[in-house]
Amino acid sequence: MSLATEHITVLREEAVEAVVGDPDGVYVDATFGRGGHSEALLSRLGPRARLFGFDRDQTATQSAMALAERDSRFRFVPQDFAAMQAFFSERGLLGQIDGILFDLGVSSPQLDRAERGFSFQKNGPLDMRMDQRSGLTAAEWLNTAEEKAIADVLYQLGEERRSHAIARAIVEKRNETPLATTQDLVDCVCSVIAQGREKKHPATRTFQAVRLYINQELEQLRSALTQTLTLLKPSGRFAVISFHSLEDRIVKQFIREHSTAEKDFFGNPVGPTALQRLGGPIRASRDQIVANPRARSAIMRIAQRVA
Repeated sequence: MSLATEHITVLREEAVEAVVGDPDGVYVDATFGRGGHSEALLSRLGPRARLFGFDRDQTATQSAMALAERDSRFRFVPQDFAAMQAFFSERGLLGQIDGILFDLGVSSPQLDRAERGFSFQKNGPLDMRMDQRSGLTAAEWLNTAEEKAIADVLYQLGEERRSHAIARAIVEKRNETPLATTQDLVDCVCSVIAQGREKKHPATRTFQAVRLYINQELEQLRSALTQTLTLLKPSGRFAVISFHSLEDRIVKQFIREHSTAEKDFFGNPVGPTALQRLGGPIRASRDQIVANPRARSAIMRIAQRVA
């Protein structure tokens, strides 16, 4: 049985095609999750290949250990992908990686488990931590942060237009009783934004913003993208699958910045570029979206190390 039975892997074959060059090379699944992409990569790789899977979510460990038992080419690293450079530096593998794959965001099993606190559709503890061993929970932060800080996070990380009103509702709620569950946060949002006025649930942007903040996801993405320049060998590739505009914008700008040569006073290119953009953005097919509606928002960008 596949390790990824409870989670339908988005752009599975397209991602493997994007990053695999040398079948006996060294590869990284930077977001192991339930192992869907790792399994697909291993099926394409040769007997001398090595694949490292990173994930800070403790629930990924069981699937990862099962895969490592079955396939000696795979090794699991229970850390977030911002730790890649330190990990590979200790092993003398900087500049030796053939391909890196990032599948960003929250997996279906994480959303489906109410106790994780990621879903506004299932009531549970207001946690939202990817790594439940450390850091503030969403409830702890929302119950102590200043109103302006909450509003700023909702606006900047959720692109929520009613951020100030929602932040005010959160503060008013916690002054009566501290927020403890996902339903508490949903109630605060719905007291400001009536359900049914738009296709998305009114709490979608708020939950996204709080999750991104609690886990520092955008900061870690920026760090990991920068690390690819040191990790990848010449001709090595990375591919990033993102699920919302904030992530995709960071990836798009990073690739553009490092694939565009500096110009002299006369507009002539000077110096080499670090990356080459490979093709345009790739989206899920209609069949994939029917099988997994979450794939509708997925977008993959690919770049290759050239210097």
